[in-house]
Amino acid sequence: MGTGGVGGASHMGAIYFQNLIGVKFQYVPYRGGAPALQALLAGEIDLYVTQVSNITTQVRAGKIRAYAITAKTRQDAAPEIPTVDEAGLPGFYTAVWHAFWLPKDTPRDIVMKLNAAVVETLADQTVRQRFADLGQEIPAREQQTPEALFAYHKEEIDKWWPMIRAAGLKAE
Repeated sequence: MGTGGVGGASHMGAIYFQNLIGVKFQYVPYRGGAPALQALLAGEIDLYVTQVSNITTQVRAGKIRAYAITAKTRQDAAPEIPTVDEAGLPGFYTAVWHAFWLPKDTPRDIVMKLNAAVVETLADQTVRQRFADLGQEIPAREQQTPEALFAYHKEEIDKWWPMIRAAGLKAE
């Protein structure tokens, strides 16, 4: 199982997959996603968990085969790839997500002003299309608040921290 580096998104997705199916992989950490993808294309590794935007060209060219999208719904960037639920591994959901973080003592009005600008930008059809082309899903409007981000962040910590601890991963 190739990874884009120890503790990165591809490594964590692979650990989650390993735990769900009850096997142990030999991990091969590469110095980023591009070298891991090259190793997959060259047949040096058998599996690689990565973002859909990183593999759509190779999948469509028939150079690699995608097992599934690790989400509840198919992705606009690759609607031909089934979800994990459709592929027989229900609940194996992972996501690489992005957020803006500010110092904890940032005044609420500044936080809300920045949030309003981000929400407005994400509503723009050109921006939405560009994100879709890149395989990036935009959260529903009700999820685009500081409170929703806080709740989602807590859910992610609760989900991933036990796997990180069990795998013995440490910050370097």
